[in-house]
Amino acid sequence: MPTPPRRLGARRRRPAVLAMAAALIAAGGLGGAVLYNSSGQRIAVLALARDVPMGQVISNDDLVVAHIAGDPALHPLDARDLEHTVGLRATTDLKRGALLVKSDLTSDPATQPGQQIVGLAAKRSQLPATRLQPGLQVLIVYTPDSTKADGATRTPDTMTATVAVVGRADTDGTTVIDVAIGPGDGPRLASWVAGGKFQVILAPRNAGGS
Repeated sequence: MPTPPRRLGARRRRPAVLAMAAALIAAGGLGGAVLYNSSGQRIAVLALARDVPMGQVISNDDLVVAHIAGDPALHPLDARDLEHTVGLRATTDLKRGALLVKSDLTSDPATQPGQQIVGLAAKRSQLPATRLQPGLQVLIVYTPDSTKADGATRTPDTMTATVAVVGRADTDGTTVIDVAIGPGDGPRLASWVAGGKFQVILAPRNAGGS
């Protein structure tokens, strides 16, 4: 029985099908590469170079530029915002390595109009164990000799203040704290600080001015 002739159309279509498959595979690979590059695109953002306590003014040394993969769920400040970020205050405790977002910062002043700012260089023994943060009310107690010349106990002078800025502790444990006080109280508090005869205690929440 004679062998039926092969159809030329099938032979011609086979190379065409193979070529089309190869093109589709190549296109798929290219699309995957584009998608990978797009999802893996890295952007320059601002991050914390060190811990910054709430209320502290942000400085250049507090910030570092980090490069991360773009993610629509993340909204860190762009590295180009560095110049506008320095000088703002932290609205919460910021931790080293964290990305900086808009809600972490404020331009609102730490003090009210008319208040005076006095810096206290306080030793550990002059501060409460509770960590002071901007916005907390404290009582500053003047602590000279506790007895009068006649032997009677002296009632200590006190002054209500609001913590504005808490500096970093020096190697000897001394911490400089800026406090906001009422108009006219600056010179009196400065004299207490100059003599080193003062104690900082946490004020009751309903404490009034003195």
